[in-house]
Amino acid sequence: MTLVAGAAVALAANAIIATSAVAAGADARFGPLTVPAYVTFTLAGLAAAYAGWRIVRARAAHPDRVLRVLVPLLAVLSFVPDGILLATGFIPGSSPIAVAGLALMHLVVVAVAVPVFRAVAPVEER
Repeated sequence: MTLVAGAAVALAANAIIATSAVAAGADARFGPLTVPAYVTFTLAGLAAAYAGWRIVRARAAHPDRVLRVLVPLLAVLSFVPDGILLATGFIPGSSPIAVAGLALMHLVVVAVAVPVFRAVAPVEER
């Protein structure tokens, strides 16, 4: 799968999540579930992840080991802003359903990125 195909898959999955969250009761005006927001952040997340993948691949003595730790760590850390959002409601329309949808979108980016990056920029054990 190419980077463009991976981005299309991630965008389609995030569109389904956003639509499902709204259907389940999330406020349709909740910014992160709107098309411009999730398209922008899905593509930015994939681009940042790919840049990080390439940097680790090029510079780490054992990139496979580094990525085995870094990918899940960053996935977990991506939930910190969601937790803060849930606790404070700093974005209008925040609700548990809306924030759960947003958190699932983070997992989609990871779930799509890793296999695509492995195909496009394989990491070999050194």
